[in-house]
Amino acid sequence: MCKPRQTKRGQESPPSSSPARPRPRPRTPRRPETMARKGVSYVTAAQLVSMARDPRVAIIDVRDEERICDAHIAGSHHYASDGFADRLPEIAEATRGKETLVFHCALSQVRGPSCARMFLDYLSEAKEESAVKSITVLERGFNGWELSGRAVCRCKDAPCKGVCS
Repeated sequence: MCKPRQTKRGQESPPSSSPARPRPRPRTPRRPETMARKGVSYVTAAQLVSMARDPRVAIIDVRDEERICDAHIAGSHHYASDGFADRLPEIAEATRGKETLVFHCALSQVRGPSCARMFLDYLSEAKEESAVKSITVLERGFNGWELSGRAVCRCKDAPCKGVCS
């Protein structure tokens, strides 16, 4: 039997006799088709562990101030999302020779994917040739990385040299 519901005035209303409606499924973050068409894909934390060993891979952390307080993925470059657009040429120079770029923020739901698309657009419009063949986003972001027990770094180096854990 259903519990009585509270009305606006704090009085109980009788339980509904109508059959229970199915609960809506929780929404999972959707990857817009435009991202796939634009060449941005996702990688899991497990995939990134093996990818990060490759010197042709760069990890781009676009979290803002939380990177200063929290840890980060060893070897990652930090370009805060709030000034990301102004630093596109600098990011292109810092990642010169890299074939794969992996972007992330805290959850990789907004800032990470947005910055990845912005950088992809920048590269497609840039006059100089780039070695970048793949732009990806880390599923579940840094929070998911850390919660899955992956190694994190707490150094203050910019960029992180990747020798800490």
